[in-house]
Amino acid sequence: MGEAMSQTSNVKRQASNLKSAISGQQSAVGSQQPANLQSLISSLTWDERGLLPAIVQDAETGEVLTLAYMNAESLGLTLETGETWFWSRSRKELWHKGATSGNVQHVVEVRYDCDGDALLVRVKPAGPACHTGERTCFYRTLADKGEPSCP
Repeated sequence: MGEAMSQTSNVKRQASNLKSAISGQQSAVGSQQPANLQSLISSLTWDERGLLPAIVQDAETGEVLTLAYMNAESLGLTLETGETWFWSRSRKELWHKGATSGNVQHVVEVRYDCDGDALLVRVKPAGPACHTGERTCFYRTLADKGEPSCP
């Protein structure tokens, strides 16, 4: 229980720091945030739940590691801390990748697509991305289930 309260207060502290970071007073992923970052985040095309799909890619190999979802708060925390934060659709709460496993993802850059409705988060992973222990969540093919794979 103490750990959960500590984690909650840590998230609240980071969210408070985010307000300063968005105004350009803090750094994000090692560089000064532009003053219009809040405007840029607001202009993204969020779905009806306030989420964007975030493709996480190994910055060195180009391998796709996972697909997760971010809300504005998790995106802000990601930019502020330099590590990935997501929104859990099933638990309906923020989660910091690697908080329990130690397999954090150090953010190199965050890109958004031409429509502003998807993110590409390029990272240096400290360990496997998948909860199964696999390096990537995309370790299976349809052929593994008896279906033909695309040529």
